[in-house]
Amino acid sequence: MQKMSQAPPRLLLIDDDVGLAKMLHEFLEIHGFQVDVAHEGEAGLQRIDEHTPDLVILDVMLPDISGFDVLKRLRADRDIPVVMLTARGEESDRIYGLMGGADDYLPKPFSPLELTVRIQAVLKRSAGEPHGRTERDRLVVGPLTLDLKRRTMSVADTPVQLTAAEMRVLEHLMRHPGEVLSRARLTKLALDRPIEAYDRSIDTLVSKIRGKLAAAGFANQCIRGLRGHGYVLDDDFSGQD
Repeated sequence: MQKMSQAPPRLLLIDDDVGLAKMLHEFLEIHGFQVDVAHEGEAGLQRIDEHTPDLVILDVMLPDISGFDVLKRLRADRDIPVVMLTARGEESDRIYGLMGGADDYLPKPFSPLELTVRIQAVLKRSAGEPHGRTERDRLVVGPLTLDLKRRTMSVADTPVQLTAAEMRVLEHLMRHPGEVLSRARLTKLALDRPIEAYDRSIDTLVSKIRGKLAAAGFANQCIRGLRGHGYVLDDDFSGQD
């Protein structure tokens, strides 16, 4: 009996630059993706409702509503991976996108091949692939529990909603409790790419994780930043509120 081939990942590109969208559509399909295109935010959201993609490529600047508005509405009820396209040099856009739940970003202009690599990395992370090694189903550090099989996080019995990128950062901190992980190492482990000049992605994601842990009733700073070194997850919670 002939084995059925797996369907290619389905992408939705939301970008009003018709020429760029056409080029990316052709390039990404050559590299094994099925690509749908929308040139406005509302049209993109409608496409998502009609047929949920595996990943959304989302431009910040759109003619009707901003990419940030699309991301906000998307994150209200869906956990689809999102790679945002931002204006060159606009660090504020990249930080705002990560704060809003984007899984990665790419500043324009960019190489189509780099976008392809970023997409593959985000899809791999969101699928929870074991990256070639045996993983435990659960990580537990103090009151923090991360279920890798179900991709869920909780503080004691309180569930915490994390984006895929936030979950990968916390996963690696929990795999190395008490060990300082540099920003460069966390970027490579969690985002599967080298750190860039003036890259604040990890700082932004750690800030979001801290805020969500605090909202779940865990107010102490269990993730500490060491200037010039990186971040560490404390493994001793004795005497802390």
